[in-house]
Amino acid sequence: MILHGYWRSGTSYRTRIALNLKGLEYQQAPLDLRTGAQKSDAYLRLNPQGLVPALETDEGLVLTQSPAILEWLEETHSEPPLLPRDAAGRAQVRAMAAVIGCDIHPLNNLRVLKAVRGLISDGMGADQAGVDAWAGRWIIEGFTALEALVARHGDGWCFGAAPTLADCYLIPQLYSARRFNVDLAAFPRLLEIEARAEAHPAFIAAQPENQPDAD
Repeated sequence: MILHGYWRSGTSYRTRIALNLKGLEYQQAPLDLRTGAQKSDAYLRLNPQGLVPALETDEGLVLTQSPAILEWLEETHSEPPLLPRDAAGRAQVRAMAAVIGCDIHPLNNLRVLKAVRGLISDGMGADQAGVDAWAGRWIIEGFTALEALVARHGDGWCFGAAPTLADCYLIPQLYSARRFNVDLAAFPRLLEIEARAEAHPAFIAAQPENQPDAD
């Protein structure tokens, strides 16, 4: 398999974690989002949306959008499972992942932040403090909900005693939160999960600084 991504992309990061947890081998085809490599003609032929990640399977299938990629991995490589066996548990994990995938991450990804930097109203201009304030607002709101959900469902990880799709989403978002200078002291359960992930080989291998295109 070939993973087209970017070392600091949260969606690429979560996909690497899932691939690693499944024990799957893959090559990386880095795209530097800062230079617009994802908008090249060659990549647009692969992924018309011009976003990362994209996963080329060994059968020649091209998958885009990380939620679809992670669900495909779960359906085609069932062990170890990243979703609970029961329908209620699967729904809970998907909901926890969606807190990040739907309500946090889209508001602090690169293309949105470029737009935010162009805003003048509401005291947000092109300065980094304004960008941090924008990203931090949505991160804190989402993490507050996640902290409560982990208290309800977690047992060492977001849901239960083993990593799930929710953890694949959480760890990259914690990394991103620090980039925006978000104070994480109010989220001890999320930080405990992060500490556990920092000792897990699949998460270590997926860390941005361990990627071939990292600065």
